Amino acid sequence: MLTISYSELPPDFRAQALQWAAQYRYCAYYEPNHHFSYPNGPFERLLGVADSATGSPTCLDELRLWMQQKPPAGPRFGILTYELKNEIEALHSHNFTGLEWPTLHFFTPQTWLHWREDALEIHGDTDEVLAAILDTAPPNPAAPRVATMRPRLPKADYTAAVEAVREDILNGEVYELNLCMEFFAEDVVLDPVATFLRLNEASPMPFAGFYKLADHYLLCASPERFLSQHESVILSQPIKGTIRRGTTPTEDEQQRYQLLHNEKERAENLMIVDLVRNDLARVAQTGSVRVPELFGLYPFRHVWQMISTIEAELRPDADLVDILRATFPMGSMTGAPKIRAMQLIEQYERTRRGLYSGCLGYTWPDGSFEFNVVIRSLQYRADTGYLSFQVGSAITYDSVPEQEYAECLLKAKAMLEVLGAEVSESVEDRKT
Repeated sequence: MLTISYSELPPDFRAQALQWAAQYRYCAYYEPNHHFSYPNGPFERLLGVADSATGSPTCLDELRLWMQQKPPAGPRFGILTYELKNEIEALHSHNFTGLEWPTLHFFTPQTWLHWREDALEIHGDTDEVLAAILDTAPPNPAAPRVATMRPRLPKADYTAAVEAVREDILNGEVYELNLCMEFFAEDVVLDPVATFLRLNEASPMPFAGFYKLADHYLLCASPERFLSQHESVILSQPIKGTIRRGTTPTEDEQQRYQLLHNEKERAENLMIVDLVRNDLARVAQTGSVRVPELFGLYPFRHVWQMISTIEAELRPDADLVDILRATFPMGSMTGAPKIRAMQLIEQYERTRRGLYSGCLGYTWPDGSFEFNVVIRSLQYRADTGYLSFQVGSAITYDSVPEQEYAECLLKAKAMLEVLGAEVSESVEDRKT
């Protein structure tokens, strides 16, 4: 292990390190963005690379065996796509995808960097790593040239789908459903590292991250924790409830107050809290599930978010795979009841979600782990030039279709700004 004082590093070292890391076939980076006041803390700042992921698991049973192998000295890095639901429940995903992520992917880094409170640590294969990073030119800060992002589900179709979901709710099919839509562009050439850094600057979030799997890239600016485990405590923090920030302190406080007292947003949040409580109870010690914070309001650069915290004491016999089978995918991105909501999501949406609504995270040798919810994120394939992001909103019977569409565009704001793009409704892709 090498330990380097921060005073010895140049100001743009992190950008150089990520640019260096992106030369490897597999790369994972986790960025907390100084959100240390976030309840229970953000991601740790980690960066890991590998040339090979031999033996990497491709399903949950393989993940269990892989995790039971002699643990490495440091972390393991990985992703779980939304389509993992099909392995957990009798579901399917037949909608269009331009991304083709594997269902899940993990790797053990051959070299990994850990930004501690007072110094940087470099672990694993450390020979010449620091010199190689310092010799790497920072990414070009020029903005990508993406003129328009096209909706897979145009506005008229999205609002019609909202009305159909309201009818489903009236008929007792679901109580709430998270309806999402994709914006995409084709034949795009961009620098993934530079674009991630621009996204992170525009929307600094506590669970941001960058993941490279060959030609596939995730550029993530997530505010939401899915699951964490530290010692015997397992914790989830679903986000349900969003409103834009005010432009003045007075307006900002008014917006906060409006969100706090919005009955629809509180009802959405409470339904998902109940769902998460039920999910955690499947792997928790009896009577240990609790809600230390309900309807917490937290400010981010563009929006206020309503965040609740649910935690429990984990059963001693439950491992990571047991936890995922009990809780994945996160209720904040499906609705309730979860299985019927996922069936209707497949019916109304036109795109497989891929990593959107999935997870990015890491595990430690002692069994602790941290996974986010992949939202507010770009997905990109360098080999085909396919660029995508998805946004959505929670539909209840009280939903107003136009307002739900406006909420989607609010969540898309930072990504559109980073890309220098506008939403185009004039050209609709005909693929199905």
